Amino acid sequence: MTIQAAPATAKPGPGAAQVFALAWPMTLKAIFLHGTVVIDGFLLSSLGEGALAAMGLAAALGGIVLGVIFAFSHAMQIRTAQAYGGGDPVFLKSVLASGMAVSLAIGLLGVGLIQICGGTLINALAPSTVIATQAQTYLSIFSVVILGEAIGQCIASFFNGCSRSKLPLYGYLLSVPINVISSIGLIHGLWGLPALGVAGAALGSAIAITVQTVFWSVLLLRTNGHLRRAVGWHQDTFRPTIKRHIGFSLPIAATFVSATLSTHVCSLIYAKMSLNGFAAMTLIAPWNLLAGQVAMQWTQATGILVAQLLGKRTPEAVLDRFLSRAWIGAFVAAGIVSMIFLIMCLSLDWIYPNLEAQTRAILFGFLPILLIIQFPRATNAICGNTLRAAGDTVYVMHIFIWAQWAFRVPATALFILYLDLSAFWVLSLFLWEEVLKFPAFHRRLWRGDWKRSDVAA
Repeated sequence: MTIQAAPATAKPGPGAAQVFALAWPMTLKAIFLHGTVVIDGFLLSSLGEGALAAMGLAAALGGIVLGVIFAFSHAMQIRTAQAYGGGDPVFLKSVLASGMAVSLAIGLLGVGLIQICGGTLINALAPSTVIATQAQTYLSIFSVVILGEAIGQCIASFFNGCSRSKLPLYGYLLSVPINVISSIGLIHGLWGLPALGVAGAALGSAIAITVQTVFWSVLLLRTNGHLRRAVGWHQDTFRPTIKRHIGFSLPIAATFVSATLSTHVCSLIYAKMSLNGFAAMTLIAPWNLLAGQVAMQWTQATGILVAQLLGKRTPEAVLDRFLSRAWIGAFVAAGIVSMIFLIMCLSLDWIYPNLEAQTRAILFGFLPILLIIQFPRATNAICGNTLRAAGDTVYVMHIFIWAQWAFRVPATALFILYLDLSAFWVLSLFLWEEVLKFPAFHRRLWRGDWKRSDVAA
């Protein structure tokens, strides 16, 4: 993409160094966040498949609520950046209060629904009464995690939007060791603690999230306690203020929820593949999630800085220059992710020595797609996060939802249920989805309307 060079008289703006400073703590935080479930599964594996099934069943129900909370927290991150860039304490206070109210409402509603309907769902889905009882106990304790994350993720997104992304990372550096140590002790009854089994894993997570949330709350009071003295609301009163926040957040949240649902639907269809193909698709998913954070967090950091620059009413030439630098960095990040997959595919015999040779061959066959897809995915993400930062959230939502539900989901069903194509062609649909989104994203960005957005409205 060619972007106009800034004139010599343009004010200096942020560059790749500022994006990197914001992105690397966000990347580590995302890896810690997604790795927590893996840790809990590993710790419970010694108790057998029944314990894992109970945790998986309960975590699936609780994960739905957490997914919605995380979706709204991403919108909170962008809205905070817009307010922070403008330097208006009333706007910043309004975003924080609105975001916290929305996040807590989702958490309380989710916990309420779990208490009312969770037991019935678990009894219907669990393979035995013992697993159902364990899952219900886990889920009851996990409600504390949901409420803690409702508060904590809002605060973490606020910090990210204010370019203080190290503060959320400090919270994870504190909570992850607490989670591991307390869960080990409570699962197996070590160090004088009761042996609670599956419930111990949930309680360990609850303790860790509580400590993390308290830690972030104290940091918020110390760094932004002065916002309590800001008089008034961004939209005159709190009711229209929170209404405006919800209007901004809903399309972004809908985009993330849609992505999660479409992925789950496709995963159910994958079950109709050959055993080796299904295993390969299952194994590549967490690699995609974790390795992809390198490029995705870079593009999210770019969106945060764009939102801040728009909040400052930065000249278009400075915006162009910044985006050009960020774009180059996104391609570097995509190259790093491609190299991670190259190393992974070349090390399959060492990483998965117990897999059948055919499954390893399918995984190795994914390599061309995994190397290529990172680049269109990164450039599309730059476009999407830039447009979101400018408030063009509905357009971005339409691109994602139509690409997922009008293309990838039905194409997945066609490839597997009717054409019986191999796993390589099924995985290639992710690449074709990015190709499909490419012109819609880039045409909108090239128009340049985003550079003139009044994000404080």
